[in-house]
Amino acid sequence: MINSMYGKSILNLTELTKEEFLSVIELAVAVKAKPDNYKGVLAGKILAMIFEKNSTRTRISFEAGIIQLGGQAIVLDSKSTQMGRGEPIKDTANVMSGYVDGIMIRTFSDQMVAELAKEASIPVINGLTDDHHPCQILADFQTIYENKGKLAGLKLAYVGDGNNMAHSFLIGGSLVGMDVSIAAPKGYEPKAEFIEIAQKNAEKSGSKIEIVNDPVQAVKDADVLVTDVWASMGAEAEQKEREEKFKNFQINNRLAVQAKKDFLFLHCLPAHRGEEVSADIIDGSHSAIYQEAENRLHAQKALMIKVMGNL
Repeated sequence: MINSMYGKSILNLTELTKEEFLSVIELAVAVKAKPDNYKGVLAGKILAMIFEKNSTRTRISFEAGIIQLGGQAIVLDSKSTQMGRGEPIKDTANVMSGYVDGIMIRTFSDQMVAELAKEASIPVINGLTDDHHPCQILADFQTIYENKGKLAGLKLAYVGDGNNMAHSFLIGGSLVGMDVSIAAPKGYEPKAEFIEIAQKNAEKSGSKIEIVNDPVQAVKDADVLVTDVWASMGAEAEQKEREEKFKNFQINNRLAVQAKKDFLFLHCLPAHRGEEVSADIIDGSHSAIYQEAENRLHAQKALMIKVMGNL
């Protein structure tokens, strides 16, 4: 079977077909179940990892993942490279393409990552940008699949800021046939362009996309509840203002009672207990946050195998 993902850059999930997306999830489950079967599949491969944003899970999971697959990682802080001194992205992309087999970048600008991928002759993986977090969604959907046994036909409710996580849930969910309901305060809804992409996907997959300002409406009969910090990286100065605007958007027992009794709770972490989620939810029996965090390793190993290993 031909791997249609080999050499492909993954910037925001729109690069993937439904079949490709599901194939990554299936491979992630297989890699997790029998990791020894995949040792050495990326032997001799080198992944360059560029960081402009702080990282715990992305750094460790990608670096551990490429090592476990037999390859190596080179970790770069953009401030200590020529990128930090204004070298054109075109030059960086072409030079790095001659040195390594793939680039993972965690940064602010989606436009910069898109330009990097356009100019590079090797795959570029978005490890997080202001508008997207595709690798987190792959791990989240793996977690949902492991707990629910399916993706299509489920309802996922995201409560909080219409940020990169909300955008990625909209795109990923609509791609695989999962209903996605986003509840955000007025003025903090997801960007219209990504809502439009999700709605077009949903027409093909049969899912439903809903953007509301009422958390109760969004959470009603949901299979999966998700949230994120109210002030993402780069918006910390708005923390106090956002605490006031988002005070009714906390996922807690009073809100969660609207969801299905066996709902699953996810959070990409780091989390602020007592703000976007109460401690009894995130540390309770419905929470799968640590399984979700571990699955970053497995999902990203699957993704690297697909785009760098031609399997």
